[in-house]
Amino acid sequence: MPTETFEFQVEARQLLQLMIHSVYSNKDVFLRELVSNASDALDKLRLAKLKDDTLDADIRDLHIDIDIDKDARTLTVRDNGIGMSYDEVGQLIGTIANSGTAQFIEELKEAQDRAGAEGLIGQFGVGFYSGFMVADEVTLVTRRAGEQQGTRWSSRGEGTYTLETVQDAPQGTTVTLHLKPADPENQLHDYTSPWKIREIVKRYSDFITWPIRMAPESSPGEGDEAPEPETLNSMKALWARPRDEVSDDEYHELYKHIGHDWRDPLETIRLQAEGTFEYQALLFLPAHAPHDLFTRDFQRGVQLYVKRVFIMDDCEALLPPYLRFVKGVVDAQDLSLNVSREILQQDRHIRMMQRRLTKKVLSSVKDMMTNDQDKYATFWREFGAVLKEGLVTDTENREAVLAVASFASTHDDSEPTTLGDYVERMKDDQEDIYFITGESRQAVENSPHMEAFRAKGIEVLLLTDPVDEVWVDTVGAYEGKTLRSVAKGEIDLDAKGDDQADGEKEKQAEEYAGLLGWMREQLGNDIKEVRLSSRLTVSPACVVSDAQDLTPALENMYRAMGQEVPPTQRILELNPGHALVKGLNQAYKEGADRSALAETAELLHALAVVAEGGQPKEPARFVQLVADRLERSL
Repeated sequence: MPTETFEFQVEARQLLQLMIHSVYSNKDVFLRELVSNASDALDKLRLAKLKDDTLDADIRDLHIDIDIDKDARTLTVRDNGIGMSYDEVGQLIGTIANSGTAQFIEELKEAQDRAGAEGLIGQFGVGFYSGFMVADEVTLVTRRAGEQQGTRWSSRGEGTYTLETVQDAPQGTTVTLHLKPADPENQLHDYTSPWKIREIVKRYSDFITWPIRMAPESSPGEGDEAPEPETLNSMKALWARPRDEVSDDEYHELYKHIGHDWRDPLETIRLQAEGTFEYQALLFLPAHAPHDLFTRDFQRGVQLYVKRVFIMDDCEALLPPYLRFVKGVVDAQDLSLNVSREILQQDRHIRMMQRRLTKKVLSSVKDMMTNDQDKYATFWREFGAVLKEGLVTDTENREAVLAVASFASTHDDSEPTTLGDYVERMKDDQEDIYFITGESRQAVENSPHMEAFRAKGIEVLLLTDPVDEVWVDTVGAYEGKTLRSVAKGEIDLDAKGDDQADGEKEKQAEEYAGLLGWMREQLGNDIKEVRLSSRLTVSPACVVSDAQDLTPALENMYRAMGQEVPPTQRILELNPGHALVKGLNQAYKEGADRSALAETAELLHALAVVAEGGQPKEPARFVQLVADRLERSL
């Protein structure tokens, strides 16, 4: 095929310009990204060969080569890994098919902290483009393992690139950078200097499990054999080395490599299991939740190795879904090298590992909660919502999850509370743990359902994550105290045995009996019941769910998941101490115009629905009724 010239897609062109005229202070990271890509290619070839031993590929000496040509001012990074086909080069290099690219570009433009900005490379899979920070031209030659024909890609980063097929390409990928002149003032080092290459590899890529080789600087004399290349990295698996031999920086670099994150991890967790089934684990808790944590396509799981041979990148079977944010490596000694995801789901050893790893992560969070409140606060802010999924799905570890969970409450405007602390603060005559669910703290704090609790100084948990609607019913109780919604069932906060209060309620029930029955008939199928309220002190009315009914938010969640849920009739509660309710009752007793009273009853119900964040059944009619009433008042 002849050489063809293509234009970069718009976002790729913008990204190239940002790379070339970058805010990055540390341009050394380009080599880290190219070596990381090469390492991934070697991992993929090893795995492909394990799955298909008929694949025509040589895996006897998988490695990465770095070549320097000082005269031509080129730096070449070469691997003999999986390689790419012609179509793959066009898809993976010529374009950026990633929904996060626009966000990446925006973050890159806005990044003020250079230390943070330089780590953005690789966050959205654009590491290859970092080569343009140090090169005027980048050439890539690649041949996919098992194919006979190779591909050459070349670009000067000016909006176009060329593609052509080549016949003599070796297996794997070769990236050649035609380097810019060194410019120390702008942190552009001389990347034809062997000591600089050694420094970068040692700093960023020492943990790579494949040898990274570079030919010695001296040239052989005539008739002499070429000297053996020098291996630049230790290739020591960090998880297999004693803790006192590994620095925190080394752990952090490993996390950044496998977690595709530019920030240091929040916590590093080591685990070594010995006995009948041996394995080692090095896990990391990130400091920030990824933007796609709650999407269906989120890649969860940790890397699985068997005797330091890479097997699987995202092994979901090793941790439950509610710990999907955990990154790391698990190296088992007694698994088969050709294990598949389907086999892993049934493997007894894998289930044992998952239980142990889960308990280890939860115990580490518990230690963090006890010994480092600031770190725990960061963890819970970023991952609390997903960790609470374990309260629903993991009965074995439910108590452990509850022990590390904290919740916003009316006790403190900023500091969350644990259930244990809530129980310690409960009033002497309080039997239940009260909570309210909603979309935001502001919304639930201003809910009419909270009025009596606020007046009596009773603490209420403020639960605003979608999963809260589910786990409170699943858990049900804590230390013998029932978890009870302030927006469901009947609430009576008066002291038991208070004869005066009981007498007053009987009197009110008798006084309002006629109005309540009439309103029940008028509102028809919109409600299940109309009754007097003990939870209101300021608002005229509120709607509540029956004790065993689904909340509106939970109904919406089920519908969003494609499950049909019949609408639930709710209960309208009236505040007998409110002037509007008193006036409505008086008008009813005096035989006032029933059609006007019916409109008032309809408005009262709609206002109660709006007060809890809902929407009237007929918004246009509601607006018309309100407008008419306002007009009459003028």
